[in-house]
Amino acid sequence: MRPGRIIFLNGTSSSGKSSIARELLGILDGDPYFHLAVDGINAMRARKEIAPAALDRVLKRTRMGYHRAVAGMAAAGNDLVVDHVLSEPWRLDDCLTVLAGLEVFLVGVHCPLAELERRERDRGDRPPGLAASQYGKVHAHGVYDIECDTGTASPRECAELIKSHVESAVASGQGATAFGRLRRQMTRW
Repeated sequence: MRPGRIIFLNGTSSSGKSSIARELLGILDGDPYFHLAVDGINAMRARKEIAPAALDRVLKRTRMGYHRAVAGMAAAGNDLVVDHVLSEPWRLDDCLTVLAGLEVFLVGVHCPLAELERRERDRGDRPPGLAASQYGKVHAHGVYDIECDTGTASPRECAELIKSHVESAVASGQGATAFGRLRRQMTRW
């Protein structure tokens, strides 16, 4: 049994990652893919007040657990679409380490800031300014297997672009390359 393939969507809050993931689940061929979202992991946490001094520690543990859940699902042979916000360097470093040996297609999900702010206001379920605070950080590493822009393309169009890229890379034997390039960069830091 081969380990599961991971399509890893990285973008700011409200960039359209979850919408793309839903579209991908409907069009990807082969065994069924699972959508494993960091928001889903956050939703499992008890709804009780966390002291501000403890919040960063709790969130870091949550993200680290999420990375390991992704690795575990893929190691068991499950194909995944994950969506995450790589807004802190340690998150990417941890993913590069924990997901080593797995095929991870890293997808940059972009969207213009003005559109992100509009979506955030319309959603009403995110703190105002969250996307703006992540905007300059999420794509700072600059290396992707494929990128899409939800400001100019629909979630379905982005999903079709991603599917086409993944199928082509797998068929050609090239596979995913971004995580390998980023790992090599990381060892030089």
